[in-house]
Order: sequence, then C-alpha cells, then structure tokens
Amino acid sequence: MANNTPVSRPPRIADLSVDDRPREKALKQGIRSLTDTELMAIVLGSGTTVMPVTELSRQILSASGDKLINVAKLSVQEMCKKYLGVGPAKAVRLAAAFELGRRCATEQPVELPVVRCSSDIYNYIRTDVELLDNEEFWVILLSRSNRIIGKFNLSAGGTTATVVDVKLLVKHVVDRLAAGIAVVHNHPSGNLHPSGADDSLTSKIKGACELFDVRLIDHLIITSADYYSYADNGRL
Repeated sequence: MANNTPVSRPPRIADLSVDDRPREKALKQGIRSLTDTELMAIVLGSGTTVMPVTELSRQILSASGDKLINVAKLSVQEMCKKYLGVGPAKAVRLAAAFELGRRCATEQPVELPVVRCSSDIYNYIRTDVELLDNEEFWVILLSRSNRIIGKFNLSAGGTTATVVDVKLLVKHVVDRLAAGIAVVHNHPSGNLHPSGADDSLTSKIKGACELFDVRLIDHLIITSADYYSYADNGRL
C-alpha cells in the first residue's frame, strides 16, 4: 500500500511571506538594509521541521548575546553542540561566511598604510588575532617613514602563552631590511593588562632591535574587544 503521508521538510526562505523574505528585501533595498538575523537566515538557507529559518537565526544570535563575534569564534563542531537545529551543513555555511568576511577584511590595499598611532597598528592586524582561542605573536615590519612593508607570524602557542625567540625575530627583521617594527600578541582570556612576562619580553625585543638600529615603535596586546598599547602608556 502506498504511503501518502507528506514528507516533512524544513521551512525555507521561499516559504515565508513576501514581506518576510530577506532575499527580496536585499534585492529591493540593498544587502546593507538587512538585519543580522536576516543575513544569517540567507546563509543558513532553511530552518528545522518546526522552526522557520528566521527564527532559528534569531535564536542563534540570542544564545550568543546578540553578538556576531561570539558566533564567529566557534568551530563547526562547537556550533553544532551549542545551537539547537544547527547541523554540520549549516555550521559549515556559517563558518564559511565568517571566514570570507575575515579574508576580505585582511586583503591589503595596493599601498600599505603608514603607522601614525597605535590604532593604525590595531586596525591593520586585529583580524589576524582577535578571534583566536590560542595566543599568537606577530611582527609588523616598517620602513623609515613608518609605512608598513609586511608582517609575519613569529609563533603560536596555547591559550595562555606563546614562546617568542627574540633572536629569530631579529633575524627576520634584519633579513627584510626593516627600519622599524611593531609587535603584537593576543590574550584569548580577554585580559588587557600586560603580564610580567610581557614586560620582560618587550624589554628584550627593544634591546635586541637597538643593536641593529631598528626601532620598536609599539607592542600591542589585543583581545576580542579592545587593545593595550605600550607606547600609549609611556612604557617604551
């Protein structure tokens, strides 16, 4: 006997009323007119058997304190565990959207910026480190006019520390003929205050650079919300 019971499928954006369809709104008013919930709904594509996609998006944001950055920090596996109704396919789509945004933000202009203050360093490097759940140490290379000529990741460690080889740092800087540098590392804990180890490392790097006539213009500690500058606090 044939089973005529209709197959249940997740509600799609196409199932919503015209006024509630994010795609149609984006076409009429532009993508920037969409709310975070509507943008996420487009990325997810469908809801669950009992929940429209817009409501699923709303619940994901609510569970993350209405902060996109809290969603972006999660791995695919963590999204699946944290958000009811999000399986591997939806989690991968979300992760891909955030990764595209991160890569877009890190694409360098033809002419790299000149560092005039700590915020210039922060805006240049923040997307590389602010969402990491482990510590990394980066070096920004500068010309004599403080124009950025490159950057490199010197080390990566655990959630509370990373080992920095000052000799290796100086070798890279000298090999690239940089006239100055700014160094940056992140604190996944969110604590902006430098540790004693941070202070000691800063002093060692400054001393080593002076031997090769290289200026250390700043050391930034970056969290997901803000940054600390040694230069701004008169500690260089």
